[in-house]
Amino acid sequence: MKKIVALLVFSIVASNLLAAQPQKAAAKKTKATFVIVEDENYPAGKEDKGLTAGLAEFLGVVPEVTHMPYSVAKTNEKLTGLDYSFLPLYLIKKTPDIRSKMEKHIQYGYVLENDEYVILPHQTRTGVYTGKTAKPGIMEIFVMSQCPYGVMAENAVIKAQKEGKSPKANDVRLRYIVDYNDAKGFSSLHGSGEWEEDVRQLLIAKYYPGKLWKYLEIRNKDYRSSRWDKAMEDAGINVKKIMKKFDSEGLELLKQEAAYGKEYGVNASPTFLWEGKVQMDFGSASQVEGFEFLNPNAAKPDAQAPVGSC
Repeated sequence: MKKIVALLVFSIVASNLLAAQPQKAAAKKTKATFVIVEDENYPAGKEDKGLTAGLAEFLGVVPEVTHMPYSVAKTNEKLTGLDYSFLPLYLIKKTPDIRSKMEKHIQYGYVLENDEYVILPHQTRTGVYTGKTAKPGIMEIFVMSQCPYGVMAENAVIKAQKEGKSPKANDVRLRYIVDYNDAKGFSSLHGSGEWEEDVRQLLIAKYYPGKLWKYLEIRNKDYRSSRWDKAMEDAGINVKKIMKKFDSEGLELLKQEAAYGKEYGVNASPTFLWEGKVQMDFGSASQVEGFEFLNPNAAKPDAQAPVGSC
């Protein structure tokens, strides 16, 4: 699934510029109809007000927003044939001016269109996969093993487990973000050492599931160190057994991770997937009952969860 990175950037930049610069008399803006198709069960599938404001600023319009439940949209004759696999789905009533401002994005395929609307699929950092089978009570955390933000998420889980504040260990599952194709093999943002560490962790999770988080507690103190073998030994893991399976079973496990991440369009570490359906960031994941520990400042009024990703 494609995202308009530029649109997400300008929504942040526009907000910062508006806050930092003296306000000038604003030119009169035209109104534009925004239809936001929303999931009815999960808050993450509803309007992203930051994206709405960013789009409005980019287009130079005043948005008139209609919130439309998915159950209503899919029976609307004017909205048939749209991809509702990820919600919220943004539709903007097409005018010559809006079409012109979106033209390059349409040419690149990041924005779609029909006779009536400009269509922006999968543009939000959080959202709901409508067609996925639910995995009740399961939180999957997609990470790159050498990403500091992914490590931050893992350490939050470890700390909560030690303090008796987290759900059961089998309710939290690590998934790994990696690219793979038959011609070039594996590639990962932080180099080959990262995907090799992914393989080791996958094998530990399979053969020593009760020791994975202990290994991560040790390993994450210096997660780019070449002494992963020492971390394994200190966690009570047989290094030779793990490495014997690296080139066969381990690589196959990592191929499965690459396919799974691609299925969900995940490319940012960490990304949280709740119950197999809801894609979240630190902030929204920490609002799930039992996962408040993902925001270490949750007890403070208006506290912000950690931000950032690789």
